[in-house]
Amino acid sequence: MSAHPGARDGEPTDGDWTAPRATGPLDATVVLPGSKSLTNRYLVLAALASDRSRLRAPLRSRDTLLMAQALRTLGVGVDDVPSDPADAVGGPDWIVSPPDALRGDVDVHCGLAGTVMRFLPAVAVLADGDVRMDGDPQARVRPMSPVVDALRTLGASIDDDGTGCLPLTVHGAGRMPGGSVTMDASASSQFVSSLLLAGARYEQGVTVHHDGKPVPSQPHILMTVEALRDAGAVVDDSEPNTWRVEPSEINALDVSVEPDLSNAGPFLAAALAAGGSVRVPGWPQHTTQAGDLMREILDAMGADVRLDRTGLTVTGGDELVGIDIDLHDAAELTPTVAALAALASTPSWLRGVAHIRGHETDRLAALSAELGRLGGDVEETDDGLRIRPAVLRGGRFRTYHDHRMATAGAILGLRVDGVTVEDVGTTAKTLPDFTGLWQGMLDGADPSRPVVGRDGSRDGSHDGTVR
Repeated sequence: MSAHPGARDGEPTDGDWTAPRATGPLDATVVLPGSKSLTNRYLVLAALASDRSRLRAPLRSRDTLLMAQALRTLGVGVDDVPSDPADAVGGPDWIVSPPDALRGDVDVHCGLAGTVMRFLPAVAVLADGDVRMDGDPQARVRPMSPVVDALRTLGASIDDDGTGCLPLTVHGAGRMPGGSVTMDASASSQFVSSLLLAGARYEQGVTVHHDGKPVPSQPHILMTVEALRDAGAVVDDSEPNTWRVEPSEINALDVSVEPDLSNAGPFLAAALAAGGSVRVPGWPQHTTQAGDLMREILDAMGADVRLDRTGLTVTGGDELVGIDIDLHDAAELTPTVAALAALASTPSWLRGVAHIRGHETDRLAALSAELGRLGGDVEETDDGLRIRPAVLRGGRFRTYHDHRMATAGAILGLRVDGVTVEDVGTTAKTLPDFTGLWQGMLDGADPSRPVVGRDGSRDGSHDGTVR
């Protein structure tokens, strides 16, 4: 990991964002765009479907725009159409039109999106020719070998120069034998989801056996299975660590994308950090999103948490207390929980998340370093973090091109004067105009006022509202 080019540790640069301090209890309703994880799964399934699909209220962020563009490169139509005026978030829907055959002899840019770099190879094997894949410099160290090796076992030809990482070339043959494969998916549930999402289009379907330490983020595999069933695929997940997708057509989808519950985490955490209440409308009563664990976490850390038909409301309590929790199945929440833990009055122990060392950055090392830089008492363990109460001070919070590091810095800034966040624009990876939404939450913005992009969002679309 490296600091911002040309900046000494702790020294702000012109590109840094000063995290606003809360001046009183919050009273805000934050309308969030759709789930990144669901949007990209639906895009893949729609690209392989037998007819046109409609994705309603999809997320438009860097990761989902990269997926959409990758599919366009393969010959899939992904087109904007007006959304239902009653939709809370606004912005167009996507119509996804699958081609007769996926196009080969193309180059795909994955950015730093794990769902793109890991889901697309399983699709690209069905293309008519080579599909060359690469991404951001940091993407070239994210592990890919389990899915690459599994695809080879199932009949694919893939060149990766023996690195098990990007860049790689998938030699698409227009078909894929499929069959049964054993893999170690202990580093990422995305390895399993990749094979399942495309497996119905393989001649023999696909059966995936996991052999290794427990698969992290298991709810994401359940999300994949439910999305496949929504598209008419036959999936058997009755045996532990084994998933079977029968060969079949994939039906067209007409689906509304749930709000992204992991992206909601920092806003809900703000109610504990600053006091007052934050509401997120449209919170599902039942969901496969790992971010739903935030309800349990915030309750344990001292908040009043209420879910009803209108959404989720979190109200800060008299004291923010630490937590002892295994986040193995919801590891993406670790930076949010760690930021709250650094503000808590009692110690915290975050466990079960060794695998996030292979996320956008080594998140355990990054959190330890940056919380420590602000005066936090943090110990990195084999599989997580121990965080003890300490008096924090202002300073520069580095993000390492990681969107969840940036939002963790924003949480700290609610209670600590002088916190500046490096490269806050990296939040556009999953949440365009994060800073506009954050400031609107603090301002108690007019409900009718759309949030205007102020953070260099890469697509400039309207994807959220603060009320």
